[in-house]
Amino acid sequence: MSQIFDSIVVGGGLLGSALAWMLAKDGASVVLLERDQLNQHASGQNAGSLHFQLEYRMVEHGLEAARQAAEAMPLHLEAAALWEQLGAELGESVGVEQNGGLMLAETAEQAAVLERKAELERSWGLDVELLDGDEVRMLAPYLSDSVVAAAYCPIEGKADTRRAGPALARGAIRHGAQVRTRTEVTAIRRDGAFWRVQTESAGADGRVRREEFRASTVMLAGGVWTSQLGSMLGVSLATIPLALTMSVTAKTPKFIPHLVQHAGTRLSLKQSSDGNVLIGGGWPARLPLNESMEPDLAARPELITESVIGNAAAAIGVVPALAPLPVLRTWVGTTTVTPDQLPLAGEVPGLPGIFVATGGSAFTLGPSFARALTDLAHGRGASIDMAPYQPLRFGGNNNVA
Repeated sequence: MSQIFDSIVVGGGLLGSALAWMLAKDGASVVLLERDQLNQHASGQNAGSLHFQLEYRMVEHGLEAARQAAEAMPLHLEAAALWEQLGAELGESVGVEQNGGLMLAETAEQAAVLERKAELERSWGLDVELLDGDEVRMLAPYLSDSVVAAAYCPIEGKADTRRAGPALARGAIRHGAQVRTRTEVTAIRRDGAFWRVQTESAGADGRVRREEFRASTVMLAGGVWTSQLGSMLGVSLATIPLALTMSVTAKTPKFIPHLVQHAGTRLSLKQSSDGNVLIGGGWPARLPLNESMEPDLAARPELITESVIGNAAAAIGVVPALAPLPVLRTWVGTTTVTPDQLPLAGEVPGLPGIFVATGGSAFTLGPSFARALTDLAHGRGASIDMAPYQPLRFGGNNNVA
């Protein structure tokens, strides 16, 4: 027998937990279905950067690519405000610190990139200030003399990836949402006014337990599994999984209050509240392929030595004090991007009641994704024009209702 809810959320990362919380807070009956444990994948494995400036991967391919990526800026601006108040609304800290972010240049060419980038961002309403090398070191004396310029955004910062998703899930439960872990979605199909979602989970006796849930809305928050979920509905949700490398150093007295990234290489770094320095920025790892030569999302990605070395060199190059710090751990996380760097977000055309969000700077945008989808599901209309993020803009609408 089906269990009936107002909304089914598929995926128990930051976004899925935020969706369950916002929907339940608005009075909807909600069940969250997660194939593993909550916060186990990208939401719990990234470095917690709250990027509101365009990232390196968005500016490395020239101004036109940056212009397109900047179309996500309304989502970023809303996310900045939502992150700021999230801990107070939940009643527990999610480790947010918005002490400002610096995007660094070490050459005249990189400084020119920053000038064009800042002009573009300001046209969308983001507060970004260009600093020369001396001004940067006045603000951030831990930076190397090699830094010749920086773009400073005062609202950038970080959140604690260990706290944020679980805190949102606890908030959802307090408002009556059900959370089901180790429950994998195996099919989604339309049945009259409802969507039927079938699942499999392992019972305590080891036997496979099959269940069915019905709801008028289904929220796809599956991250790297988004395309797989789309195939259950007969549509192509174009996403690209990327395996990325991150490292964390031993604790050291706090000296980096900012989020730091670079205009000329893959680098982001920040210091945690415990004193560890988290280093990442998009250095690739190896994602194993399955028998069909497609990314095997169930397999553990593999470290690439050159990425670990390159990431460390980039970090030490701009923050020399990192050189003597031992690295405690290096790990790999898998994230999702789209062919044009913009998110997929909104109701899926031709499938009323099916909503999706993924891609872009997904951890940063989790709260604004959830706000927009919750508003759309409740018929309020999103406060942001969602047209640029239309989920089927790459084609592939194979089986509309």
